[in-house]
Amino acid sequence: MKQISLLGSTGSIGTQTLDVIRTNPDFFRLVALSAGSNITLVLEQIREFKPALVSVMNEADAEIVRKEVGDYTTVLFGEEGLMEVACHPLSDVLVNAVIGSVGLKPTLAAIKAGRDIAIANKETLVTAGHIVTTEANKHGVSLIPVDSEHSAIFQALNGENPKTIDRLIITASGGSFRDRKRENLEGVTVKEALNHPNWSMGAKITIDSATMMNKGLEVIEAHWLFNVPYEQIDVLMHRESIIHSMIEFVDRSVMAQLGTADMRIPIQYALTYPDRLAREAGERLNLWEMEKLHFGKLDMDRYRCMRFAYEAGRSAGTMTTVLNAANEVAVAAFLKNKITFLQIEDLIEESLNRHILISKPNLEEILDADQQTRLFVESKL
Repeated sequence: MKQISLLGSTGSIGTQTLDVIRTNPDFFRLVALSAGSNITLVLEQIREFKPALVSVMNEADAEIVRKEVGDYTTVLFGEEGLMEVACHPLSDVLVNAVIGSVGLKPTLAAIKAGRDIAIANKETLVTAGHIVTTEANKHGVSLIPVDSEHSAIFQALNGENPKTIDRLIITASGGSFRDRKRENLEGVTVKEALNHPNWSMGAKITIDSATMMNKGLEVIEAHWLFNVPYEQIDVLMHRESIIHSMIEFVDRSVMAQLGTADMRIPIQYALTYPDRLAREAGERLNLWEMEKLHFGKLDMDRYRCMRFAYEAGRSAGTMTTVLNAANEVAVAAFLKNKITFLQIEDLIEESLNRHILISKPNLEEILDADQQTRLFVESKL
């Protein structure tokens, strides 16, 4: 039985991870979880899964949870709580399902503690990919991708020599505005942006999908996970989200991984790797029901965030940290109706243009670049 620690239990990936654990009680046990401010849901999760350790966002919420759960669960809060959950002594695998760069420090702590990481928090690798991958190699820890696109590449590489990769092809649905031209994006609402045609995800990821920043972050993440240069990573528009990613090898063979739009499949694989568990529930992929699959070339002028991501990735160093931090603050502002949809791109571009690159930053320099970028974007609001 694998013992699981989970960061971000009340989000989209977190709740689906708990569903995987719930349906496989003989294989998985939840020993620790962290959550944000959805105390009603986290109390339900504690009562069902009875983890030994729980962390919430602030002290006031921690007091509420303590009073409700009694003695069978230790309750912490804040960054210290995140670190304790990530490094719980009974845990075999940490599932990092938080949103944003808040996942970086606990991930590094878990790696140093020898925990394998099932990583759904792409911002950790975007912000400090060189540090995370170096530490994982140093401590003999596996970074197992949970994102459907990276899980697809990970699965397609099984039994293959990574040196024979010629190209990674990451597919993109195009998000909620894929059928609109750029000139028709003026004045779009938050509600419209959150209406993703294929996936049910959290608000931040759904907005990132609409701007295509989510795909840009995935390109950077793929660079670090699979050690492939940016020149060999392409993005292909694929509106059905049936092919999750492909690998083209040096002999021009192409291997694709297909599946329904169900995140529980890559989550479960990350937890069972290198084995597979049968899934009794869930829709089968019947290709005859699809009739057609559609593909298109990515337009970098239409989706400016993709261009920003490639440029930041090639610049490396603190530039990807700035990209991520600016995007997080800008998306949060859009969700609060403080800026327009297209202003997300403007704030990111301005942040990148003003930043003085540090080529090989240490963790302190990364955290400082992150903080300074957030302060700059907030000042522009």
